[in-house]
Amino acid sequence: MCGRYAASRGPEDLAGIFEVDKWEPEETLEPDYNVAPTKEVYAVLDRPVKDADDPRPVRQLRRLRWGLVPSWAKTPEGAARLINARAETVHEKPSFRRAFAARRCIIPADGYYEWVTGSQERELEVEGRRKRPRKQPYFVLPADGSVFAMAGLYEFWRDRTLPDDHPQAWWVTCSVITTEAERTPLAVAPAEGPRSLAEIHPRMPLMLTPDRWDAWLDPSLTDPDDLRALLAPPPPGLMRAYPVSTAVSNVRNNGPQLLKELAGPEEGTLF
Repeated sequence: MCGRYAASRGPEDLAGIFEVDKWEPEETLEPDYNVAPTKEVYAVLDRPVKDADDPRPVRQLRRLRWGLVPSWAKTPEGAARLINARAETVHEKPSFRRAFAARRCIIPADGYYEWVTGSQERELEVEGRRKRPRKQPYFVLPADGSVFAMAGLYEFWRDRTLPDDHPQAWWVTCSVITTEAERTPLAVAPAEGPRSLAEIHPRMPLMLTPDRWDAWLDPSLTDPDDLRALLAPPPPGLMRAYPVSTAVSNVRNNGPQLLKELAGPEEGTLF
């Protein structure tokens, strides 16, 4: 699962990392250390520029709303429920399959937050059943400090209640693809607590390594088998995780202090 993440890199930095050809300064977002569903986020995508003479796709950095609204939806009310798409079924689910075939993006992050639950609670979560409130939050990020490139999908939705020239007539929304969490040891594990990502949560965002970026973003790649091959998990041993303050559990809290590494779980939390 990916329900919260941190994104502090600016557009100039992201444009260099992903070789972006086009981004609009007026779309600049402030660093966000507690990105939550329905917020606007950066996404990298390859798409022709509107009203341009050249129909070839251009690498762009765009602002999208996190929480995918399918093009056929009557209202955008369900967006908060479609923040994640499962890698195992994304190609067949009605809400995601069209975007998977033609509208793929990369959602850049510093890393993501996840809350450790006890083993019995994790089993209930895997089964889709309710569990008790989450406990100690951990921040998960690439061990080498590189960008966490999450595989994503984006979609367009037209608000038919508004005229064509209204600035909010079109919504552009996105979803993060998740996969089964790694069971291999973390590259850097906390002194006490989980030793693998699977011990934190059964799911994780699908991180794309740089060798897959171009293929994933290429809108001309539509063969289902080729696309599904890109959903393979990244090589193991690339990630680290460490405990952070439970302040991140409140979406109103923000700032770089949320990324501060704690020596161990906060008092009163459980692993």
